[in-house]
Amino acid sequence: MSENAVCTGAVNAVKEVWEERIKKHNEDLKREKEFQQKLVRIWEERVSLTKLKEKVIREDGRVILKIEKEEWKTLPSSLLKLNQLQEWQLHRTGLLKIPEFIGRFQNLLVLDLSRNTISEIPQGIGLLTKLQELILSYNKIKTVPRELSHCARLEKLELAVNRDICDLPQELSNLLKLTHLDLSMNNFTTIPPAVLNMPALEWLDMGSNRLAQLPDTIERMQSLHTLWLQRNEITCLPETISSMKNLGTLVLSNNKLQDIPACMEEMTNLRFVNFRDNPLKLEVTLPPSESIDEEEERELFGLQFMHAYIQESRRRAGS
Repeated sequence: MSENAVCTGAVNAVKEVWEERIKKHNEDLKREKEFQQKLVRIWEERVSLTKLKEKVIREDGRVILKIEKEEWKTLPSSLLKLNQLQEWQLHRTGLLKIPEFIGRFQNLLVLDLSRNTISEIPQGIGLLTKLQELILSYNKIKTVPRELSHCARLEKLELAVNRDICDLPQELSNLLKLTHLDLSMNNFTTIPPAVLNMPALEWLDMGSNRLAQLPDTIERMQSLHTLWLQRNEITCLPETISSMKNLGTLVLSNNKLQDIPACMEEMTNLRFVNFRDNPLKLEVTLPPSESIDEEEERELFGLQFMHAYIQESRRRAGS
C-alpha cells in the first residue's frame, strides 16, 4: 500500500470520527432544546392552570369558570384538570376557537362563549350529553355541525349576531327539549325546516335576517308562544299563521307587509303584536285614547290596530 493511500485512509478515519462527534453533539443539543421546551411548556401549563383556577367560582351550587375582558385566544390543555366544571362563561376574551377537547367536559350544563371571535363549532360538541344551554352569540360562526343534535338535553341555543349563518342541519329537529332559539342578525332567507320541526320550541327570534316570506308549514310550531321577525323583508303572511293557537307575541315591525290577513282575528291567544314600519296599503285611524298610558299600551301591543285594520279591510271589500 502506498504512503498516499495510508495517509488518505487516516484522514478519512479522522473525518468519520469528527463527523460522528458533531452528529452526536447536534443530537445532544437537539435533545437539550426539546427538554428545555418541554420544561417551558410544563411551566406555562402550570401558570395557566393556576390562573384558570383563580377564575373558578361557585354560584347557585354550580362550579363555574368565569372570565371577562381578559385575553385568552386559546385555552390550554391544562384546563382538562378542571373537568368538574359545570359552566363556562367566557366573554370578550378574543377566543378564536372552541378547544377540540371540549367533549371531555361531561359535566357541562352551560357553555356561554358569547362576544368572542370563534369561527366554528367542533364536532366534539355532540359529546356534551348533559348540556342544557349553548350561547355563542356575537362570534364569527358560519355553519352549525349536525353533531349538535346529540346534545339531547339542550333547552336553549343562541347563535345571534354571527352574520353569516344561513341554514341549520335537519338533524337539529331531534333536539326534543329545545324551547329557546335565537338566530337573529344572521343571513337566513327562510325559516329552516329543522326549526319548523322542533317539537318543544316556545321562543324564536329570527329578527334582522333576510326572510322574504314565511312558509305555509309555520303552523307546525304548535308550542311556539313568542315569535320575533322584526327587520326582515316579509311581504305577506300565510293563512296558516292563524293555526298557531299558542302564539301570544308576534313582532313584525320593519318588514314589507302590505296587508294583514283577516284570519289573524282567529288568534285568540295573541296578546302582543307589532306591525310598525310596514308599507300597509290601508290607513287606519284609531279613536283617541283617554290617557298617555293607554296610548303607549295600544302602540306597544298593536292588537286594537290589527282588529281595526281587518275591519276596515272587510268594509272596503264589501262596499
